[in-house]
Amino acid sequence: MKTFASMEEAFQWWLTNIYPSLPAEVKKGKLTYAWRDFTYNRGISQARMKEILSEYGEIEVQTLIKYSPK
Repeated sequence: MKTFASMEEAFQWWLTNIYPSLPAEVKKGKLTYAWRDFTYNRGISQARMKEILSEYGEIEVQTLIKYSPK
């Protein structure tokens, strides 16, 4: 299990480590558009990243909010 500070960080890791090893026929369409959108800052939602990540492994998202009064 790997831990990331953000969805973007997790997706970047996936694009670098998992995406290249996928067969060419799998990379067509949705994954190619997601790679392009993320790589060239065209805009990709966290929901779309999460959907793709969950297709290739388990993903657990936790939100941590810390508040300190002044």
